[in-house]
Amino acid sequence: MRRLILLLSVFTGVAAADENAIVLKHGQGKELVSSQCAMCHSLDYITMNATVLDRAGWEKTVSKMITMMNAPINEADKKIIVDYLVKNYSK
Repeated sequence: MRRLILLLSVFTGVAAADENAIVLKHGQGKELVSSQCAMCHSLDYITMNATVLDRAGWEKTVSKMITMMNAPINEADKKIIVDYLVKNYSK
């Protein structure tokens, strides 16, 4: 049992280290995106979707996070987040 716990803790540490490796591009809104998005998921979702989402896609995605996932993002912050994602991670 101790070996299993040790093994799981090693893999958990490796997974956490990988998530910390994601560094978002600098720009207005970066800190807001980092803090709001990383509350629920890793930031690699942003980079993974960069090649497929345009402004409409990012607006739909952020709206879904607010309405369906209950992300605590107000309208002013939503605009900043979408603008940042479109400028830095849009097709």
